[in-house]
Amino acid sequence: MSRPRRKPEPPEEFHVDERWAVSYADMVTVLMCLFIVLFAMSTVDQAKFEQLRNSLATGFGQVEVGAIDTAEGVVVPAELVDQDLEGFTDLELAAQEVDDLREIQRRIDEGLRENELQESVRFELDERGLTIRLISSETFFLPDRAELTERTGQVLDSIGPVLASIDRGVSVEGHTAKLPETFLAPRDWELSTERSVNVLRHLVEKGGVPGPSIAAVGYGETRPLAPGVTEEELKLNRRVDIVVLSDESEAVRELIPEVAAGT
Repeated sequence: MSRPRRKPEPPEEFHVDERWAVSYADMVTVLMCLFIVLFAMSTVDQAKFEQLRNSLATGFGQVEVGAIDTAEGVVVPAELVDQDLEGFTDLELAAQEVDDLREIQRRIDEGLRENELQESVRFELDERGLTIRLISSETFFLPDRAELTERTGQVLDSIGPVLASIDRGVSVEGHTAKLPETFLAPRDWELSTERSVNVLRHLVEKGGVPGPSIAAVGYGETRPLAPGVTEEELKLNRRVDIVVLSDESEAVRELIPEVAAGT
């Protein structure tokens, strides 16, 4: 006789105290996924990562991703730090502008000294830029005339090549002196404008200054430097100013006099 088969034993019931095993298994699964992700990140293709980063930056409206200056909290693209001065404060930009304008002044003064003309002009730095001041009509123009004297031509011959070599706007501004107890005569407007135009033409035609970068204006007697009581004050007001204009923002230009006075 064959033995009767034993009936299989019913499975053991899951005890309520062993439910922790389910949570443990889930945690182990999550940890495994975490380590897989970390491993994948550790072997990332650098070139593809750079492409992804640049693509995301472009999508958010930035052409290039710059480095962060943690000391100041300013984004400064390394290749633009010395070129376009991106990321600098207004005060730093003003200091750089003062240095650039003083370099222009130095070059002009050097040319004037070679011809012993250094006493013929005065320089001034303000929020507009660098002013090269031709003082006294008796030195640079015939009395009540707009024609340039020989001395004026010599001075402009030293200034012109420097202005031609810089990429900046230039304003030539004519002024006349108002005599005490006199009224504003129309001739003053014409005389100041004619003088500034003649200076402009000399700078363009003989100095090589590009025409689109320079302009002439006449202010008559409306912008005196001194009250005009003495003869010396009258000479100071009879002038032509050649202004090398700053192309910085208004906020930066306002700081130029402060920076210039402190350096």
